[in-house]
Amino acid sequence: MTRLDAGQTDEHVVLGKLTSPHGVKGWLKVYSYTSPIDSILQYPEWWVRQGDTLTRMPVIQGRQQGKALVVQLEDVNDRTAAEALAQAEILLPKSVLPTLADDEYYWHELEGLNVFTRSGERLGQISYLFETGANDVIVVRGDSEAIDKRERLLPYLPDDVVLDIDLVEGRMVVDWDSEF
Repeated sequence: MTRLDAGQTDEHVVLGKLTSPHGVKGWLKVYSYTSPIDSILQYPEWWVRQGDTLTRMPVIQGRQQGKALVVQLEDVNDRTAAEALAQAEILLPKSVLPTLADDEYYWHELEGLNVFTRSGERLGQISYLFETGANDVIVVRGDSEAIDKRERLLPYLPDDVVLDIDLVEGRMVVDWDSEF
């Protein structure tokens, strides 16, 4: 196990969290933010964040159990040790994530982008994204530099609503009426 100050997480991305113990032998239930959910089990070690501490923890084994995931981490051998990790976040270095195609993005890359209409009106910044089943949704929060301070929910529909993404410039252009 290696420990780091959690302030060094600019190089990491949150992929899930450890929710609660599973059984008495140190297994933990996992809530995965990955798609598909069991993709998180492909990584042989996780960085676990508890408060201000990041701890590198090798994954001994993991599996899908019904609709949930369970995992056994190195040095977590009983229910008490598992309880101590409940609600901890699971992080990975961004450098170990698979490379995506040019027109694909990880959600963490989109969060924080400034969003503009095609006519140049600033709607705000992307706060977060979520899935609905039909399509992903972008949550844009207006701020003092935006046309208003409203929160908007925009469908993530490339070439229809989302016209351009420029990660270098930190901006997204959308086909969206600023009155909505």
